[in-house]
Amino acid sequence: MTVNPNESIDSALKRFNMKMQQSGLLRELKEHSHYEKPSEKRRRMARRRVSRQ
Repeated sequence: MTVNPNESIDSALKRFNMKMQQSGLLRELKEHSHYEKPSEKRRRMARRRVSRQ
């Protein structure tokens, strides 16, 4: 990511954080930070599906 010449550091950091959230990289990193049993993963996904409905 490049910082524009007239752009403040705060706005560049905000733009960077938005891009990271949209890409899903941080979420994937958290998911792979520790081992999760397949049954736990299914349970988590089921809870996510229920909460989105």
